[in-house]
Amino acid sequence: MPWHFQPWANTIFRLVLVVLALSATFLTWGAALIVRSPYETRQDVPREQPVPFSHEHHAGGLGLDCRYCHESVEDSSFAGIPPTKVCMNCHSEMWAVAPPLEPVRESYRTGKSIQWTRIHDLPQFVYFDHSIHVHEGIGCSTCHGRVDKMPLTYQAEPLTMAWCLNCHRNPENYVRPRDQVFNMAYRPPVNQAQLGRQLVKEYKIYSLTSCTTCHR
Repeated sequence: MPWHFQPWANTIFRLVLVVLALSATFLTWGAALIVRSPYETRQDVPREQPVPFSHEHHAGGLGLDCRYCHESVEDSSFAGIPPTKVCMNCHSEMWAVAPPLEPVRESYRTGKSIQWTRIHDLPQFVYFDHSIHVHEGIGCSTCHGRVDKMPLTYQAEPLTMAWCLNCHRNPENYVRPRDQVFNMAYRPPVNQAQLGRQLVKEYKIYSLTSCTTCHR
């Protein structure tokens, strides 16, 4: 009875299976890399805004405290976008007729909010509370980077779940004294681990890694 397949067909079939398995593995690995890459997370990518606002000038050069503009950051889950009247506190006198600030003046005249482009845009299924992190001694720059050195604001960290969990699992590596939360130039001391463990105990910080902590 003649063979329907040549003897080497089994070898070819095995090679095809190996190639398919390797291809599936590399495709999964590549997809995981893309999802976590700056291309997907938009990390370090400045966004175009209706007004060329510079944190470097306001927070760095002028030394404005974060809370002057983001006034609800200590009491609310949202840091808050400052209303136009906050901008006009200064710009009704300074750069009062500068063309780049016309959208600010128009917003003030009409009462229509400026449509800022959101930088740190978490998915709808993620819950984040600014006030909790502030009161637990997590500094602004830990998540937002050195905004006082950003002419145009960008997302400094990936904001992936793995990145968040790294802090939740090891809060002692990131917590700082509460009076240093808004200090952009703060540098962890040499004994951060020792200080961190002390602050974790003092502030009653728990290592919350349950899914329901952020996904509610």
